[in-house]
Amino acid sequence: MTRLSWGEAGKRLFEAGADRGVLFPRQTAGVSWSGIVSVSEAPSGGDVTPLYYDGVKYHNFIAAEDFQAVLEAYGAPREFDACDGTKALSPGLFATQQPRWPFSMSYRTLIGNDIDSIDHGYKLHLVYNCMAQPASVTHKTLGANPDPTTKQWTIHTVPPPASTFKPTAHFVVDSTLTTAPKLKALEDIIYGTALADSRMPTQAEVIALLA
Repeated sequence: MTRLSWGEAGKRLFEAGADRGVLFPRQTAGVSWSGIVSVSEAPSGGDVTPLYYDGVKYHNFIAAEDFQAVLEAYGAPREFDACDGTKALSPGLFATQQPRWPFSMSYRTLIGNDIDSIDHGYKLHLVYNCMAQPASVTHKTLGANPDPTTKQWTIHTVPPPASTFKPTAHFVVDSTLTTAPKLKALEDIIYGTALADSRMPTQAEVIALLA
């Protein structure tokens, strides 16, 4: 038996930041997404309904939950236009409020601790079957200290089918809990190599690579 302890060196973990955004448009290779400010993960559903029998609470029924997020960025790659409901009619001319295309995406969040700071590791997030719902954008007159305009999208997802776990649209890979060769093999798919374009791996591929 071991007595519990708290605050051990190297085990004071925290998460910070969001970087290495990758957009996977429909039927095209992945493209880097620079300028991401934040990704606010906000799952929808999951409401708790208490059940009573003879006036006594005996169970909490939890409704189905879906992955949802709010993405904020200074801009988006040109390949995101179709996902945002923008269609090019001719060079330089665009029509908005068009049908929005589905996409997938990836981003990282950093893991830090009291020894390595934010260089301890990272979590690789894979989000499947996304649809973007743009938020309102306010354009202001310039003042003495101009502030860049950011855009926001609510990301709705549809989980891919699964047989060995409850379907989910969100996978998280922790770099501190897997081996470097497996992680490199996965990142070579996501970020591309000199010989292969970037692409979104299927959930089955991710499971097989990290098994």
